[in-house]
This record gives sequence, structure tokens and C-alpha cells, in this order.
Amino acid sequence: MENNAGAIVAGADFGSDSVRVIIVEGASGKTVSEASCAYPRWAKRMYCNDGINQFRQHPLDYIEAFTAAFRSALQGAGEHAGERLLSIGIDTTGSTPCPIDEAGVPLALKPEFADNPNAMFHLWKDHTAVAEAEEINMIFSTADSVDYTQYQGIYSSEWFWAKILHTIRIDEQVKQAAYTWIEHCDWFVSLLTGQTDPLAMYRSSCAAGHKALWHSAFGGLPSEECLRQLDPYLVLVKDRYGAGPQHADTAIGIISKEWAARLGINEQAILSGSSFDAHAGAVGAGIQPRTLVKVAGTSTVDMMIEQPERLAGKEMKHICGLAEHSIIPGYVGIEAGQAAFGDIFAWYKSLLMWPVEQMIQQTDILSEDQKRRMQEQCSEQLLYQLEKAAKEIPLAAANQPVALDWFNGRRYPVLNEAVKGTIAGLHLGSTAPAIYQSLLMSAIFGAKRIFDSFIEHGLHIDRIIVIGGIAKKSPYIMQMMSDVLGRPIMISKQDQVCAKGAAIYAAVAAGLFSTIEEAQQTYCEPYEADYAPDPEKHQAYAKRYKQYLQLAQSVEEFHRI
Repeated sequence: MENNAGAIVAGADFGSDSVRVIIVEGASGKTVSEASCAYPRWAKRMYCNDGINQFRQHPLDYIEAFTAAFRSALQGAGEHAGERLLSIGIDTTGSTPCPIDEAGVPLALKPEFADNPNAMFHLWKDHTAVAEAEEINMIFSTADSVDYTQYQGIYSSEWFWAKILHTIRIDEQVKQAAYTWIEHCDWFVSLLTGQTDPLAMYRSSCAAGHKALWHSAFGGLPSEECLRQLDPYLVLVKDRYGAGPQHADTAIGIISKEWAARLGINEQAILSGSSFDAHAGAVGAGIQPRTLVKVAGTSTVDMMIEQPERLAGKEMKHICGLAEHSIIPGYVGIEAGQAAFGDIFAWYKSLLMWPVEQMIQQTDILSEDQKRRMQEQCSEQLLYQLEKAAKEIPLAAANQPVALDWFNGRRYPVLNEAVKGTIAGLHLGSTAPAIYQSLLMSAIFGAKRIFDSFIEHGLHIDRIIVIGGIAKKSPYIMQMMSDVLGRPIMISKQDQVCAKGAAIYAAVAAGLFSTIEEAQQTYCEPYEADYAPDPEKHQAYAKRYKQYLQLAQSVEEFHRI
């Protein structure tokens, strides 16, 4: 460490709407500067179609936003920061794949595909490939002597093979031009190092295991025979996948001269491997065995790590995804989650704001500036006022609505993308706060189903750490989670916990620490319980939870018809 006195490392977190960059002291992990930049095209919802659940992002959004955020963060990091920068780590959303040509260039960066959404990155929440996912499940689970779904469960339309299969079926031009496909987290590392030969490009353990179904038990990806039954093109993708996945803390290479000049850093800066944002967040939060880290944002991700031998022989495909080395090398990364969490509350807010916005815009007693300010104030206050009123509703109150959190389908346990969100038990006395309370409970009850499934399958959970915006913004939701689960809840105080995880990858890749666990001891915050469960409320919520499960069973049966 003496030879790296004054060294700094960077962590970049590519989220759904923006990229965040932090600069931290290499020795202490203290954040010295941070910056963010929204994706300009995405902000205008270009290349998206909500009606068919199409969500695409242009690679220029990533390049431009990263450059702006990185330079801004570097500027705030002190004198000669560019010269002192030792390494960079990256995380992104996923599965967010993109078709690339033989030179590793995303097709959307070529003039003929510049405005073609199929040639862009398919954001994690793109659900256009539902039919293909169903077909993949049938083939992957029955068409070979190996069940390729045994470690991830039911294959999702959000994942690698489904998105590729859907795109090549609807766009022959993209199919012919796409030499292969690459995940966002893998492409950006390759871009910064200049190592863009598809056959030599970096592939992360996280993306490979959880989304492409790479596993040592299979000797890699699903077999050629299996993929060929879906489409022979998928065999080409397998053949061009390169040498196989590497850990997130691996030193992949040094920054290219072009990018060093663009960012204003020295030409010896190291690039570590990459990971998905939630997994980097788990590392930044201090995940260790017997710890559940939950990301609570628009959706949720529940993560644990476990020694491979402790999972041997366990049938877990329907309750979580298991991938080798996906969170911390040497462990099996365990991932589950809900397809909608904060998105449910955002939907309700949007629903209630619609008449407000219409009335404000059509009134003639306010100026345009007053209209704008009133609309902004209503939008800012709406959920706060609903939550305030919901707190006053007794848990034992009779005839309260019951809701299901499946507004974007269900991920775990037992993935089902066909089921939908539901609100039952409405009557003429149902109030907006009561409906909001039922939506909050539905989100927490969905979390309980995942938690219970972990316990039932022999996973030991000593502590729960929650990260994400909701964890800090809503004490009511976090207390409800503690009461429902019957466990203490710890809240990460870090603002950029995913970027901190990426910085940990960078620090290990640069040799500042020998392992991620060693770096975590310095970089991660200590925890104490922020919320403790109330036994009486735990019992009251248990009764409401039974109603939730009864409604879930009915809705599941309805969607089978």
C-alpha cells in the first residue's frame, strides 16, 4: 500500500435512468467525490414502447453519460486526480444485451442501424420476449439429457437467450448483421480497454451464470443440440462466446489511450471485471454468508452467498437463481426478487395524478408558472400524504382491500410472467389511503414469500441489509418489512452502494487488497439494526398475509383458464 500512497479508484454504476460515478481513496475506501448523468435519449423515452413492454437504450447514452459523470467526479477528487487514478470498476443493469458486429461494435453505432431499437441494448425490464421464454423453458428443460434450468429455474423473458431469439425472429437485418451479442456490463469493460474482438471480449461470471445459464456442470453454456432446436443462430452465439466468464475482481486490462485521453486519466489505469448493479450493491453493502442483502427500488433483488458444498443436492430452481462466482468469487451467488416494488407505488401515484394534472392544465385561474408549481407540489406530496394517512389505519380494521404485487408478473418463487397485479375486497367505503396501504402490504408480502422460501430450503439468515432509495425514504415501509418478516432490518447509509461495490472490484483488481472480503472490511460500513420487529404487529400482519396467499392462489388459477 505504501507504493500507492494517494491512489484513488473509481466505481461506475450504470442504472436504468443514469450512470453514477464515485471516486474513493484507495487505502480507506472513503468517497471523495461523486457525480451522475442521466441518459439523454432515455430521458425522452426514445426507442421505447410501453404498450408492448419494449425498453431499449442507445449505446451513445452510455458513452456520453459515463464520460460526463466520470469527468465531473474526477474534477471534484482533488489535485492531479487523473494521475492518481489506479483502477476503475463497473456495474450495470442486467440482463441488458446488445447485438454487435465482428469488430465488437454495437449495431446501433452503425449508421444503417442508428435508429433501430432492435439494434440497441435491450434493457433488463424489456418483456417483448415472453413467447420465446416459454419456448426456451420447454427446450432447455426437456430436450436434452441435462435440465439446463436446474440452477436458475423458469427462464425469463428479461434474460439473454430470450431477447436474442425474439429479435432475430422479428428483424432479419439485425440477425444478418449481428456477429454475436454482448451484455452491457461486459461490453463497457471491453470498450474502455479497447479489447473489442468478440472472441476475446470479457464475459462476467454474473451475467454468464444467471442469464446465459453458464455452469461448470454443463461444461459451459447449454449444448449446441439444445440451442439448435430453438434457432441455429444461437449456436453461433455460443461458439463466439469466447474463453468463458471471469470474476468481477479480475484485472482485465488497462485503459485504452483513446479513453484515457477522453476521461483525463493516466494510461496505466486498470479495468476490473464487471457485475450487475444489484450484485455490486451486495458487495458494497458488505454481504457475507448468512446475510441477506435486499435491493428495494423499482423492483427488488434478494441476494445471498453460500459455499457450494452446502447447496449440493438441494432442489432450489423454483425459489432462486444459483450462479458460480456471481457475487463473490469462491461462493455460489443466490438471487431472487420481485418484478415490481417501487413501480407499484409509482403506478398508483400516476393513476391519482392524472385527473389532478388534467384539471390544473385546464383551469384558467392560474398562470402557466402557477400551474407548473402546483403540479410539481402535488406530485411531490401525494405519496407522502397517502403514507401518512395509511399509518393511521388499524391493522385489525375490518373489510380492508387485499392486493397482489404481481403488476409486472412474478419472478420468485416460481416465475410466472402471465399473472397480474390485483386489488380485491373493494367496496364503497374503500379510501385512497386504504388502497395504498394494501399495495404496500402486497409488496412486503411478496418479499415474505421469498424470505420464507429461503428458510424452508435450509438457508440460514442472521441479518438483513436493505439498500436502495426506498430504504432511506420510507421508514413506514421498512418498519412494515421488519414486522412482517419478524427480523431486524439494517439500512445501508451509503448513497452509492452499487458504485462502492464496483470500486471494491477495482481496488482488488489493482492489488490494493487480496480479496473482496478483505476490501469489504475497509470499504463497507458497520451495521446496527435500524428497525426491530413488533411482536403484536407481526401477528396482525400474519392474518393479512393469509388473505394475500388466498388471493394469490385464486389469481393463479384464474390465469390458468
